[in-house]
This record gives sequence, structure tokens and C-alpha cells, in this order.
Amino acid sequence: MKKILVVDDKPSMSQLMVRFLQTSFEVTTKEDGLQAISWLQSGNIPDIILTDLQMPNMDGIELIKRIKESGYFNDVPIIVLSSQESSNVRVECLKLGAEDYIMKPFNPEELMIRIERLIK
Repeated sequence: MKKILVVDDKPSMSQLMVRFLQTSFEVTTKEDGLQAISWLQSGNIPDIILTDLQMPNMDGIELIKRIKESGYFNDVPIIVLSSQESSNVRVECLKLGAEDYIMKPFNPEELMIRIERLIK
């Protein structure tokens, strides 16, 4: 079963993602970028990462930078799920290496299609 790492500081969003994705994927959740990096460095390699941007300790922008700079995890696709509408933020995420940027609230079916396309 393919693995997804969901990084979001809001438990309600993480729980929603688990409920929606667990039928097709093994889902792990972390509350911020620091927890996500620690989990990755413990030898866990997901097939895709879904991350929020606004989080305590380490935000999504810094998480993308760290993952894409690492030789070990830089092939893992990243989808940003954020309520930030700024075009500048979207462009920054894509320039840093995120494969996709989806605005919250989002259509779960659309998210599933985008995930499936990236992990084939």
C-alpha cells in the first residue's frame, strides 16, 4: 500500500485527511515540519507528502526547502494544501519544488486524482 505523510497543525484537517485517504493509502500525520523531518530521518519514506503552510515550529515553506535540499527525500512529491490565496506564495512553493498547490477548502475527489497522478 502506498504511503502518504500529511503535515498539518489542525487535528480536524488531519483527521479528515485520514478518513478520506485511508481506504487507498497508509496515512501518517504530523503536526508541523519539525515532526515531519524527524519522522523522515527515522527512515520513513512516503510516496507523497501533503503539507499545510502555516504551522508552528517549522512552516510548510521551510519543510519544502529541507526536503528538496536533501539528497535522500528530494524525489518525494509534495502537494501544498493551503488557505493562502496569494499568487506569490503559490509561485514560491512551486519554485522550491512542490509539485502542486491546492487551495483549502478543496474537493476531495480532485485531491485524490492529483495524488494518483503524482505517485504512478
